[in-house]
Order: sequence, then C-alpha cells, then structure tokens
Amino acid sequence: MKSKFMKVGKIIAVTAPFLLAACSAPQQAKEVNLTVSGLDPEQFVDTINGKPIALYTLTNENGMEVCITNLGARIVSIMAPDKDGNLQDVVLGFDNVKSYANLDGKTASDFGAAIGRFANRINKGKFTLDGVKYDLVKNDHGNTLHGGPTGWQYQVYDVLEADSSSITLQIVSPDGDNGFPGQVTAKVTYILNDENNLVILYNAVTDKPTVINMTNHSYFNLSGDPNNTILEDSLLIFADKMTPIDNNLIPTGEFRELKPGDPFFFMPERGKPGMKLIGENINADDEQIKFGNGYDHNWVLMTPRAEMRDLPLCCIMMSPKSGIVLVERTSEPGVQVYSGNFLNGFVTGKKGIKYQQRTGICLETQRYPDSPNKGNVKNWTDCVLRPGEEYNSITVFEFHTTDEMLNGPRKHGMRPGGPRPGGPRPGGPRPNGPRPEGAPVPPPAK
Repeated sequence: MKSKFMKVGKIIAVTAPFLLAACSAPQQAKEVNLTVSGLDPEQFVDTINGKPIALYTLTNENGMEVCITNLGARIVSIMAPDKDGNLQDVVLGFDNVKSYANLDGKTASDFGAAIGRFANRINKGKFTLDGVKYDLVKNDHGNTLHGGPTGWQYQVYDVLEADSSSITLQIVSPDGDNGFPGQVTAKVTYILNDENNLVILYNAVTDKPTVINMTNHSYFNLSGDPNNTILEDSLLIFADKMTPIDNNLIPTGEFRELKPGDPFFFMPERGKPGMKLIGENINADDEQIKFGNGYDHNWVLMTPRAEMRDLPLCCIMMSPKSGIVLVERTSEPGVQVYSGNFLNGFVTGKKGIKYQQRTGICLETQRYPDSPNKGNVKNWTDCVLRPGEEYNSITVFEFHTTDEMLNGPRKHGMRPGGPRPGGPRPGGPRPNGPRPEGAPVPPPAK
C-alpha cells in the first residue's frame, strides 16, 4: 500500500467568494492549524539547494506527538505526558526552519539533528584508512566535529516514506564530502509506537572504505520548561568506565574506571536509594570536569550478557518537576553525555525562550570519539564501513512517568522498564524484547 505523507498544519485560506466592482470584500484571516506542540508548519516550508523542506508529525493513540523536519532529519518537538497527564515538549529547538538552517547567520546548532557522517570529534581532522591519509574540513579548534561545517545536520534529506507513526529519510553523501572517502547512502527511520517509545533506526552503505558514526543530537529538558535547568534532574548511566579527554576535548585513548564518589559515576549505589542529580558534581574540582566545562564525555556502556534478549539499557533520566522519566536503550557501545555547557542565552528557541547554560542535556549514543585514529588502542570501537557491508544502529527513547515506574502499567500496556515482551508492538520494532532484525549488538572490542 502506498505510504501516506503527512505534511501537518495546512493553511486554509478563506476568501470572499464575490468581487464587487469598486472593491473586493475583505479577506478573512488565515486559519492556522498548529501542531500540539504549538508549531506553525508554514514556518518550516522552504527550499534549500533545490530541495523542499517541510514539517512532518508522528502521533500515537495516547496523544503523544513528535514533529520532524527533513532538514537534518531533525526532531523539532516531542510531546510526552507528565505525571498529571498533561503533554510537555521535552526537547529544545526552534519554531522555524530558518533558524535551523542558519540562514540568519546567528543560530547554527545541532538541535535535534541526525548527525553524520561521523558524530563527535576526529583529532586534527585527519585519519588514515588502508594506508590512505585523509584530511577533513576542520570546524572545531582544529578538529572535525559532527562531520564538518556542512555535516548532514545542515543537509536536506529525502523523505522515502511517511505515515502517521513513522518516517524514513535518506541522504546521499558524495565521495569527498567534507573530506570523507566514499559515497555513502544513509537512512534514518523514526517510529512512534503506542507504548510511548520513539525508535530511531540508522542504516548506511558505502561504495568505498570509509568511517561512519551516526547519532541523534536532541537536547532534553524533561520539565517541559526550558526556563528550568537540568541540574535538579536525576540520571543513571549504565557504564562503569569513561574515556578521558585532553584540553581540546579529544580522547586520550585511556579508560577511567568509575567508582562511587567519582563525579562521573552515575550507576546505582548499593545501600543508597534514588538516583544521582545531574548537578551534584558538575562543578567538581576534577580535571576532566574542567576540560569539558561540565559533562561532555563518552561513557563506555556495560557489555550486555550474551543471553540478554532486551536492547541494552543506556540511561535513565527523571524530572522531579514533571515526573517524566526517559529510558534510553541502544545497540551502541558508548554514549556522549553533554550537559549544555556552552548554551549561553544568545540562542532564542521555541516560544521565545532564551536557552541558558545547562537547560538541556544530550544523550548521544555512538562509537567512541576519534575512533578513526584509535585503531591500535585495545578495546576501542571499530567505525570502518566497507563496500558490501551495512552499518546498522538502533536507539530507543521510552517515555514513562514516575507513577508508572513505581506503580505499574497504564491502560495501553506499559510496564516499568518497557513494553510487555509478549504483547503486540504496533508501529515498529520491539526495543524491549528480541532485537529487531538487522539491529546489531554493540560492535566487538578489538
């Protein structure tokens, strides 16, 4: 059956049907159909590099809504229910496409974007693959960050198919794009199911050896009000190691074991109830904290047991203000936690709110940073993609409330920790249960 495209918020112009000889009847004001999150879809209609841009919306039976633009395959808004049943927009972003496209020269950002070709930093913008040296375009203090200055977050994706619960977008990145080798065809699929899970599937193929590392760069503020910081929110990270960085934010190639009392330790502590506040140690007297101006580091996720049938847990975040709980699962081996350290109030986001420092947090699932240059480091991740191979990755954002986590399922079948393993899963793969076909386990260590 042909997929239905859903460009939300069609403007209905109501004009007077009759023209008088001397003057026309006054035109009625245009009726604007806003999204649930308050976005005007007309503000996302544009053309860049000859390609049309629009806003697309996904919904489920519980009233959740996710708005996506094909500029950078970005998540623009996520409306999730809070503890009182009210919907809250839990991601930062803009209310028009020009701000995302940096057409005003002021607001370049990665808000909500599907990042590629290589998420995170590559040291000095250089790497060697199969004996060939590649010199990339630099955009971050002499390094290459998130694919370079014209990374995929600033490109227009083609919409392959879309309906009310899912959308698949594709980008063809030419050989030499920002200095990277090989023509890469990459796809990003977003699926919103009736268990309030947003599933993100990544896929890529290449015509010559290259490196690949895709992620999503949404800034979460689970309170629903970006006037609040994320410092009072609680966070669990299922990792017992992190990769230290130098003063240029490049990993040193070492691993730091995490124990209770370490500012980077966000695991449950035996005998200590509750979760750690994000702001508890964010200004600690620790060299790594100072290098990142807070948290801007890669955590090494715990290796799942071979018999584990669930997609591995990555993070759990909770807002005491809204009672919204975000559970993140992924097939990736690492997660970059960035606590919005460089937001500074100069960026005006949705609803005219200026984004101050630490009003959003990114939980970017990934291969480890600078992997193209760490091929000889034991236990570092492999990021090489060759012709005939496929890059596949999956990340799932599950939205719950504190009441559900403590007291059990809602009427639509949710249970603490995810959907029931045996129940139906409308709208896509099952993040809590057998891995979807083609979804990889974390890549093996070298």
